[in-house]
Amino acid sequence: MDATEQQQRLRVFNADQVSKHDRLEDVWVVHKGKVYDVTDFVLDHPGGDDLVMRYAGKDMGDIMDDIVEHVHSDSAYELLEEHLIGKIATTDEEKAMAASAAEGGAAFSGKPQEIVITEDFKPTDTDLSSDFKKTQFLDLSRPLIMQVWNAKFSKEFYLEQVHSPRHLKEPARLLGPWYLEIFTRTSWYVPAMVWLPISAALFSRSLQQFSHLTVPANGFDFRAVAEAAHRNADKITIQATSQTLSCFILGIFIWTLLEYSLHRFLFHIDDLLPDRPFFLMLHFLLHGIHHYLPMDRLRLVMPPLLFFVLQVPFTKLGHIIFPASIANGIISGAFAMYVVYDTMHYALHHTKLPAHLRKMKKYHLEHHYKNYELGFGVTSRMWDYVFRTEL
Repeated sequence: MDATEQQQRLRVFNADQVSKHDRLEDVWVVHKGKVYDVTDFVLDHPGGDDLVMRYAGKDMGDIMDDIVEHVHSDSAYELLEEHLIGKIATTDEEKAMAASAAEGGAAFSGKPQEIVITEDFKPTDTDLSSDFKKTQFLDLSRPLIMQVWNAKFSKEFYLEQVHSPRHLKEPARLLGPWYLEIFTRTSWYVPAMVWLPISAALFSRSLQQFSHLTVPANGFDFRAVAEAAHRNADKITIQATSQTLSCFILGIFIWTLLEYSLHRFLFHIDDLLPDRPFFLMLHFLLHGIHHYLPMDRLRLVMPPLLFFVLQVPFTKLGHIIFPASIANGIISGAFAMYVVYDTMHYALHHTKLPAHLRKMKKYHLEHHYKNYELGFGVTSRMWDYVFRTEL
């Protein structure tokens, strides 16, 4: 990013906003109209942290140029520039940008409490140029990943903006070139194509195990698995079928709790998120982009690789707790319900639905457009009621 582009991307603050950053673990200072986040530097300041803390959340005035107080070399000024995050509002336009959210400034979330989410709610498209000019967050006309990685905004500002929905006519670009973009996009039917066959194979494996039949030790030897299923088909007992179905239903129930827990405690790990570019980018890729662009058709369902990573600890735990026959039946049901979840999630954003599901659509969109800290259930509100997080 060159100097001109960096200058254009500087956030605009007023004195009140800067004054809130006056603690040792969160230190901002102002020098000649520019705002610097010196949190990482304050303890290493050669003159001691107490000298910096004297001006925490304030304008340093001419202290850095005062040869009596402390002489600063050119390298000191260069080091300070590395911590530049914004500037103090001076023009009327900049003062409007630095206004509070209630006054419609750059911090405005785009989610006024009076917004009405109807069952056929359709948002309007975002004006790309004015949105970026006003918020100085992300330029939606350019690839997003490197913008998040190179950004100097704080976690507070990031969370504020990423939970303020924007809308594009076409899917956003994350990496740029088409040959890279294809790896960032997932069509709604992909989870069903990948995970339903796996669910069916696990269900069959559970049936055979409950019937005390021999199954291939390597579940990834697809030819051997298919041959065993065919060979054992007429040997499956009614009792085994009943047992496997019971485990399958239990797996469906367990998924609803996992769905709620992952959404609330992993995807919305906002408070515990470290204030570092890498973690902000990780949050953006995991779930932030969905709240930022909730109607992006190709970023609504989980890429198979992401779900594979997420399921590993839970399936391993299942096999530790239960015998293989029970574990496979439960996992089969959980995988099948996951496919229902992801398909339904897409439908809640983009499909005309029957009456009951229209209510769930309204409920889920209120999670996006009214309060992202409530309403974590997608396929069901049950756990929101249990844990008192209903909208």
